[in-house]
Amino acid sequence: MTSSTPEVGRTPAGAGREASVPVPAAASGGPISHAIFRLARLHRMLAGQLLRRIGLHPGQELVMMHLWELGAQRQTDLVRLLDSDAATMTRTVQRLEQAGFVRRRPSPTDRRASLIEPTAASHALRREVEESWSRLEELVTAGLSAGERTAALHTLERLEENLVQSAAEGEGSEP
Repeated sequence: MTSSTPEVGRTPAGAGREASVPVPAAASGGPISHAIFRLARLHRMLAGQLLRRIGLHPGQELVMMHLWELGAQRQTDLVRLLDSDAATMTRTVQRLEQAGFVRRRPSPTDRRASLIEPTAASHALRREVEESWSRLEELVTAGLSAGERTAALHTLERLEENLVQSAAEGEGSEP
């Protein structure tokens, strides 16, 4: 196994490859956090490239996945499901609506709310979204064995649990 202490400008694993974003000395206390930052940035960039081919931007496919699976949802429910904020969800839904992938209809149980539902055009898009996500998964996990994929998923889930717990405890808030 390689060293876990990064050198400036090297990958955290010390594999000898230049990092896509050099690791500044100030980040030396957080090599895993810096690696997550770089990984998330590259993942979003590749997802964006794949999704642009089918007329979506990153994040929009997640909204569509929930709508396809759950059916019509209130916008506030989408905010909660995707751990988003209201303003971002409003813009996302407006763009999906303009593209013809969702429509709004009044809620039958709450006059103040409207439901966001997938359109027939979006259902035709579903297979392409699924193919894009499968391709992204192939790119992310290229060269990993089944065991390494399982271990990576377990580690990522554990990191997420840690952050969720820290957020719930207010660890990231200002004093």
